Amino acid sequence: MYHKVAMRIEPFGVGSVLHVTNRGVRGANIVCDDDDRARFERSLYYLNDTYADPYWHRVVADIPAYSRPGDWPEREPVVRILAWTLLSNHFHLLLQEIREGGISKFMQRFGGSLSTCFNAKYQVQGSLFQGSYRARLVSQDEHRQYLIFYVLIKNVLEMYPGGLSTAYADFDRAWEWAVQYPHSSLINCVSGNPSPIVDDPENLIGDFIGANRAYKKEAREMLGYYLQSKGEEFEDLMLESW
Repeated sequence: MYHKVAMRIEPFGVGSVLHVTNRGVRGANIVCDDDDRARFERSLYYLNDTYADPYWHRVVADIPAYSRPGDWPEREPVVRILAWTLLSNHFHLLLQEIREGGISKFMQRFGGSLSTCFNAKYQVQGSLFQGSYRARLVSQDEHRQYLIFYVLIKNVLEMYPGGLSTAYADFDRAWEWAVQYPHSSLINCVSGNPSPIVDDPENLIGDFIGANRAYKKEAREMLGYYLQSKGEEFEDLMLESW
């Protein structure tokens, strides 16, 4: 059986890779401080599981990060998280379907939990996000290569002081800044340190970054191309405009 992603028409099945994104309602922040960012990252880990504890964030609050309560069953992820980047008002994920309906189940649980926690903390109501998450099937190696750059490089460098143009002009310094950005899996790709969130047994990301010492040069070239073209060629794949 195949499934369809919210707001998209392409069928996909087990083994498929999707680019998934969502943005805060009316462009508002979805994280406001480091506690929010930590909750986002823990959500990627703890909600990616067939076992669902509705009070998980309270249960794990007093145990080491990414450890598991002893009375929970063995962890069984519902998706593979291949790459991720969190910005102030939106996020990007590269997900692989590993069981039928896994991505849909995970994203519904993920978005709902983030909204509930945000509303409780800031005493607001309504959805945290502007609507259903958006997703696009990554059907070609060219698409995957570009999206790895887009999710892990372009979006991180948008946070660099002065933005993308400054990052391109002073790329050596910007690259060193980017690979230390803590709210993205880029830091793990480049350092080679394992991430509790990311599971990439087929090395779909590492083939382009971790195992490729020339990637820094390639990333600069792709950033230059992106700035020149404004990403128009891949706008539909990116799920957002310039």
